[in-house]
Amino acid sequence: MADEVLSEQAFRVMVDEAIESARHALLDLADAEGFEVEVQGGVLNLLFEEPTEARFVVSPNAPVRQIWVSAMVRSFKLSWSPALDAFALDGETLAALLTRLAHLQIGR
Repeated sequence: MADEVLSEQAFRVMVDEAIESARHALLDLADAEGFEVEVQGGVLNLLFEEPTEARFVVSPNAPVRQIWVSAMVRSFKLSWSPALDAFALDGETLAALLTRLAHLQIGR
């Protein structure tokens, strides 16, 4: 799939898997640090109350075949990386990006 454009159906399946994998990867950290991780309508939300109230939104953008993350007053646009077999930005997978940003948000 390296050079071909993902079909809408393939993109949806891969997004659902990536979002579920990221949600699962964040659960232990969320429990330990007291923030919420929820998926609603295919969109992943991370909800923080401490040290300041914040929301990270992770949503698919089907027209451009990317996952967009809105967090910490920034937008991160992750594309499919066949080499990593994951959605990634500059070699950082979705789960790794969200874990890093969550640690920044909670100050750890």
